[in-house]
Amino acid sequence: MDISDDGPELNSGWLDAANNLCGILRGRGTSAVAELFVGAGWSSRSSSWEGYEVETRWCRVELDPLDRAETLLNGVVDPGGLDGLASLLSRSGVGFVLELYDESGDLLREITG
Repeated sequence: MDISDDGPELNSGWLDAANNLCGILRGRGTSAVAELFVGAGWSSRSSSWEGYEVETRWCRVELDPLDRAETLLNGVVDPGGLDGLASLLSRSGVGFVLELYDESGDLLREITG
């Protein structure tokens, strides 16, 4: 997996935000999912032996393996970017469940693809 610092950094307004996004990605391993984000112009860096952190201006997430073809996703997203994230995953053939939470931990929205 190529690590890339070429993508944009998370907007400073989201740097101290609590995680508001959780999800499961199906159909590709964690490294392949990170490559998908890099191919879409996001930056990527290793965050553990098998995990990655990927980000763009409106989203920063950790990708951690659950098994060979499932990846756990969690982090912060600008709520206005959730549909864009879902669209990227759908176009790439990745199955997913994404959950968006508010500051109190209440579920605001769930998208399945």
